Amino acid sequence: MKTDHSGVRFLYLLFDLLLLNISVYMVFYNSPMYNYIDLPGRNLYILHANISELLAYIIYSNRNYFFTDSYTERVKAFSIRFLILLAILFLLAEIFLPTGYHKGFLVEYTGFFFVFKVVVFYLIYKVQLYRYKNGYAHHRVAILGVGNSDLVLGKLLNDNPSLGFKLAGYLSSKGLQSDFATLGNLDDLPSLSERYKLNMLFVTDPSYFTKENTRVLLSKCNETGMRVRYVLTKGYWSNNNRMGRTKESARYFEMFNPQEIPLDSLTLRTEKRIFDILFSAAVILFIFSWLFPIMGLLIKLNSKGPVFFKQQRTGINNKTFWCYKFRTMTVNSESDSKQAQVNDSRITSIGHFMRKTNIDELPQFINVFLGNMSVVGPRPHMLKHTEQYSELIRHYKVRHFVKPGITGWAQVNGFRGLTDELWKMEKRVEYDMEYLEKWNFIWDIKIIFMTLFGNKAYENAG
Repeated sequence: MKTDHSGVRFLYLLFDLLLLNISVYMVFYNSPMYNYIDLPGRNLYILHANISELLAYIIYSNRNYFFTDSYTERVKAFSIRFLILLAILFLLAEIFLPTGYHKGFLVEYTGFFFVFKVVVFYLIYKVQLYRYKNGYAHHRVAILGVGNSDLVLGKLLNDNPSLGFKLAGYLSSKGLQSDFATLGNLDDLPSLSERYKLNMLFVTDPSYFTKENTRVLLSKCNETGMRVRYVLTKGYWSNNNRMGRTKESARYFEMFNPQEIPLDSLTLRTEKRIFDILFSAAVILFIFSWLFPIMGLLIKLNSKGPVFFKQQRTGINNKTFWCYKFRTMTVNSESDSKQAQVNDSRITSIGHFMRKTNIDELPQFINVFLGNMSVVGPRPHMLKHTEQYSELIRHYKVRHFVKPGITGWAQVNGFRGLTDELWKMEKRVEYDMEYLEKWNFIWDIKIIFMTLFGNKAYENAG
């Protein structure tokens, strides 16, 4: 969907410039023109190319969010910008390049750039479709209502898989019955969300958009861990200023998020993801690479069993993933149901050391690099705990609105380890909620610092 994320637009500009410069250099070093364009001349051509692309981007930056369009729409968008680039390129060449500049070279590298971009975005599009078909990177959506606008919206979602939404079906509302097949009623949302793995609800009925009805609907959805989006035809928002927050658009519809958190911003999510990739790659390369053989040998010598312990845990949007740790216990049948206790006989001698020093968590940087987790976020819980505490703590599943983390705000405040009393988990969830509602990048850095050097981060370990 088209949005106004300036940060993402800037990233796409950088990506375009990267492809352009690769194209220029490829032609430089593989074209006969390489022999008669001297070094200062080459630098001038490179500067000329980059300035021209920047101006073309400024003039036509519409629909830069290629991950939300069909491949045909993508090609149309950058074809228009390519024509603008050509016009600017030759105009500036007449003004700034030396007399007798090599027009053939400009045609050669811009032609290569266009073909290169077509191929690259085709590959990106194919990867997106593969991920979509295999259940990655999409929301499973239910639409509340079976009116004409609901059915049109459903068709839009089905016809455009790269929007990132997979339609599970429709819900009937307010006790209304319909001849149209539905998943069930809104009152059945908890059981339906579990049965159909729903994590987002689209609402098109304006009667829900009042403050009171929004509060009731959000409360119901928060109990199941579902996000809510209000969707109406374009033009409604401009006539109804009460919806003053960020909106997104796709074809005939505009979408509004009535419960925004900072990491709903694509720009901020991208910034956090880039940091996660760089930080986890550094840890894997400079620490895990040499520590893994040592810890692997010690674990093997200390007890029988695998070096790694893997367990299914609940991640973002209630999706499960395999979480990795160094094995700290003897192999046992209770690992997926029973937390480690004080003086737990299952914990090995080397396991006690790893838990005290948090070394057992290091393999989770692999999860971060793969995108299942973040360096900082709410700690992921075993599936049994998700099921158990979601029934005891209202809105417990809201913590799944963001990626789980290796460390988190709750952990650096001393709430980690055994949750043998309900209030401990309630406090953990309270800190998690504060984190996701007020997140900022500097806070992540602070939490990492407190994890490494703060005393409370090591409380209740072992």
